[in-house]
Amino acid sequence: MGFDKDLLSVQEARDIAKNGNEAAKILETYTEEQIDKIIRNMVKVAEEHALELAQMAVEETGFGVVMDKVYKNHMASGMLYESIKDMKTVGIINENKENKTIEIAAPVGLVMGIIPSTNPTSTVIFKSIIALKARNPIVFSPHPSAAKCTLRAAELMERAAVEAGAPANSVGCLRTLSMQATDELMHSDYVKLIIATGGPAMVKAAYSAGKPAIGVGAGNSPAYIEKTANVHDAVEKIMASKTFDNGTVCASEQSIIAEEANELEVIDELEKQGAYFMTAEETAKVCDLLFKNGHTMNAKFVAKKPEVIAKAAGIEIPFGTRLLVGRQTGVGEGNPLSYEKLTTVIAFYTVEDWHEACDLSIALLQNGIGHTMSIHTQDPDMALKFAAKPASRILVNTGGTQGGTGASTGLAPSFTLGCGTMGGSSVSENVTPLHLINKKVLAYGIKDVRTLAADDAIFQKYHGNEKSTTCKSANVSITPDELKEMIVAVIKAME
Repeated sequence: MGFDKDLLSVQEARDIAKNGNEAAKILETYTEEQIDKIIRNMVKVAEEHALELAQMAVEETGFGVVMDKVYKNHMASGMLYESIKDMKTVGIINENKENKTIEIAAPVGLVMGIIPSTNPTSTVIFKSIIALKARNPIVFSPHPSAAKCTLRAAELMERAAVEAGAPANSVGCLRTLSMQATDELMHSDYVKLIIATGGPAMVKAAYSAGKPAIGVGAGNSPAYIEKTANVHDAVEKIMASKTFDNGTVCASEQSIIAEEANELEVIDELEKQGAYFMTAEETAKVCDLLFKNGHTMNAKFVAKKPEVIAKAAGIEIPFGTRLLVGRQTGVGEGNPLSYEKLTTVIAFYTVEDWHEACDLSIALLQNGIGHTMSIHTQDPDMALKFAAKPASRILVNTGGTQGGTGASTGLAPSFTLGCGTMGGSSVSENVTPLHLINKKVLAYGIKDVRTLAADDAIFQKYHGNEKSTTCKSANVSITPDELKEMIVAVIKAME
C-alpha cells in the first residue's frame, strides 16, 4: 500500500522539528569552549568537502562555475570562522560598569533555514555555522532543484557537529520535499526563528509565519562609474564581480551607469575586458529569453555563460565574451534589463552628471530596494553623497559580489544580506551569529527609587514648585483619625 508523498513530507517536517527542539534543550547548556570545538570541526569538514559540494551543485542545478562555488564554500566556512571565532555568544557578552548592566547571551532556539538553488551548499554551511555558534540547532528546507547537494551539505554539517560533541539533530534537513512540508516547518511551534533566502514569494511566506524572520529580498544593484574614477580598475572589478559564479550572487551588479564625460572610455574598457554590447534588436531577443511573466527571471538562463544565452537567442558573439551588455533608457516597463538578472547579462546607462546618476540609482534600487549599490570614484565627498541612497550596503571602489558578502570589504562575511525596512527586512546589516541570540540584561539599581523626583535636578527645575500629590518621603505616616476623616470626605464627595 502506497502512502501520499505530501503526507509523508509533513510528518517528516514534524519529526525533524521535534528532534531539533530536543537538540536545542541540550545546546543551550553548552559552554563557549564546547561550541568553539564544534564550530572548528564544521569549518574543517566544510573546507575538506568544498570541491565535492561545488561539483554537486553545478551538476544538479546547472548554475554557475565549480571553482567559484568552491570559493563560496570557503567564504561560508574558513573566511567566516576568522570573523566570528572571537565573537562572544555564550554567557556574559558585554558589561557596562558605569551603568551596572551585564548582557547575557541566550540562544533563540530552533532555527529554520530556507535555501536557494543559486547558492545551495554555501548557504547551508553558512547558516549551520552561525546557528551553532549561537547555540541553536537548525533545520533546512531545500529548493527542489538543489535538493541533493543541499541535503549532502546538511549531512556533512550534522556529522561534523556531532563528531565534535553536539547533540544529534543539531543540523536537520527535509528529504521528502513539498510545499506542505516547508509550510509545516515554518508554522511549527518548535521553530523559533526563520532565515529565508530565496524568491520573493518564499520570503513573504516566511514573514507571514507568525514568528520572527530574517529575509533577504531581491537585489538590483547599480554600479556608478563617476567621472573621477579609475575606469580601468572600475571595469575590472565590475567584471570580476558580475561574472563570478556566472552572476548568481544577489549583490552582484545589475546595471552600469557611466557619465557623458567618461562614457566612451567605459565602453572601450568594457569591450577590452570581454564585454559585448548588444544591438537593440539583440537585446530584445535576449530579454525575451531571460524573463517570463513580466520581469520574473527564467530559471533556464540563471547563471549561464554568455555563449549559452546568445546561442539560445540566435545571436552571434565574439569568442571569449564574458558579459552581455544591453543599453537601457529608463527603468521599469519597456526596459526589462532594469530588473534583477542573476546571470551574465547587464544593463548600461549613460547620464549627464552625478545628479542624474543619483536619480537613476534610486529608481533602479526601487526594483531591489534595500539591498546594495556601488560607486567607483576618487572623490570621498561623492561617496558620502551616495551614502544617502536607499540601499543597506553602499560599496566604494569594489565589486558588488565580493564587497557585499564581506570578502573584499570590512563587512561581516555573510550569505544573508539584510535589506532593512526599505526592503521589508528586520535587519539591514550582514547577518551574523549575533542576530541569532537573545540578549538578557542584568541591570542593577543605580538610583534610589524612593527619592527619584527629589534627587532629579532637571525634574526639580521644571516641577519643583508644583504641589505634590504623593508622599514626599517614605517616612510620612497617617494617623487612624486622619485616615477616618479622609474616608468620610471621599464618601460625602460621592453622594
